[in-house]
Amino acid sequence: MKYASVLLLLALAAHTAQAAESHKDVAATELAQAEAFIDAFYSFEPEQLKPLLAQADDSAARIMNYQGWAEGGNYKVIRRQPCEAESPTLIRCAITVEDDPVLALNTGFNVTDTFHLHFEEGHIASIETSSNDQPIYYEARSWVEKNRPEIMEGPCSEEANTPGACARAMTEGYKAFYQSTQTPSP
Repeated sequence: MKYASVLLLLALAAHTAQAAESHKDVAATELAQAEAFIDAFYSFEPEQLKPLLAQADDSAARIMNYQGWAEGGNYKVIRRQPCEAESPTLIRCAITVEDDPVLALNTGFNVTDTFHLHFEEGHIASIETSSNDQPIYYEARSWVEKNRPEIMEGPCSEEANTPGACARAMTEGYKAFYQSTQTPSP
């Protein structure tokens, strides 16, 4: 009986080690895909990005749009941290960038955008993004919405679907916002 218990424990330990190694392999494969995604995103070449999003849900359209915004906003990678597995199905990639819309606000701050890639059956199933934008970024956007409606109704309208042109127009709007904060009130 003791011998059977020992064998059972050894078999269980071997299975657990094998499962852990299998998850490690999966994470390594998905980490490689996540890094390839970051390469493709910051190449600003939609044709490089599209194949990686082929099996993604409706977040694929948002990411393609965001790539257009990033190109129009002249995003420059300042610090690319390695992607990290948060679980066997979730990879996080944090990228610090310098971009024209934020530069227009003269804060001296560089934004870190984080991509949260969800995997299913070995492919990217969805992507969520987050960033550490400062409050002034949102203040400037609200100011542009109120004071420069031609931007929101033109290149930044849903109908226009021109994210690069929108980023360039918002940069100009953010410059105007910044100037409005520097001019003393009468």
